[in-house]
Amino acid sequence: MTFKVHQMPAMGAEDVVVGLGGKHEGAVFTGTEDGSIYRLSHDGARVDRVAHTGGRPLGIEVDPDGRLLVCDAHRGVLRVDPDSGGVEQLTDRVNGVKMMFCNNAAIATSGDVWFSDSSKHFSIEKWKDDFVQNTRTGRLLVMRPDGRVEVKLERLAFANGVALARGESYVAVAETGARTVARLWLTGAKAGQRDFLATDLPGYPDNIARGSDGLIWVTIASPTDAVVERLQQAPMWVRRQVTRIPERAQPKPKRTVRAQAFDDTGALVHDVDVETSDYHMATGVREHDGRVWFGSLHEPAVAVVDL
Repeated sequence: MTFKVHQMPAMGAEDVVVGLGGKHEGAVFTGTEDGSIYRLSHDGARVDRVAHTGGRPLGIEVDPDGRLLVCDAHRGVLRVDPDSGGVEQLTDRVNGVKMMFCNNAAIATSGDVWFSDSSKHFSIEKWKDDFVQNTRTGRLLVMRPDGRVEVKLERLAFANGVALARGESYVAVAETGARTVARLWLTGAKAGQRDFLATDLPGYPDNIARGSDGLIWVTIASPTDAVVERLQQAPMWVRRQVTRIPERAQPKPKRTVRAQAFDDTGALVHDVDVETSDYHMATGVREHDGRVWFGSLHEPAVAVVDL
């Protein structure tokens, strides 16, 4: 197993996606905390800024036309043209109310866009507050091709990564606070039912994505923290007080680079756990032809592992 880090010009390359087809074949796209969208060439030799969202890009996908679908924490769901740099806002509201924390998405063959809104109370700048207070106000949403937005799952513990099964029989959404990957069945006898693809994960999941291998890949941004687990069960007034103490005294994510991959039965197929001092807090993951790409909320870089 080889591990390589590719530096970006800005901090917080939170998610990653691999270009498919055309001149972007094999290139890797990511968004950084300054609002930029960058493209890393397929050979890793060149980094170009292709767009600027004017917000904070997080989840990033490639649509059938080769454009980028970006979940911007501040601006909602965007369509970005990596050739012209054009940015189109598709939606930032649910039932007329502006989203607080648009996070991650998956695109169905029907044109439906499944995406997450992590919290009704806290923005990305206050993500720890929602995480510790365990507000369970996260939602899984779907935007239809005509622009209508529907709420499909509510009361999620910090809704995060979103992925569709290869046959689109279900959509999965990570619950960071609960250490689970919830699942909503879309077809078959279970259509409309909710269950779990994975529970009791060894840490806190962030973005998830379906790989070219058909598996659902799940980042483990930080190992399970006993202090955080206890705090989430404490009375709300205790949880609120903890989020008001100085940042340096609050619980911190532990350094790790880890992702797990599950098949449609929920069986664990891969557990990629990289020991390195050069990278940490993997929040984005994308498997493509036997390589696993990572993004990180706190690194000015993307990384790759050859399985």
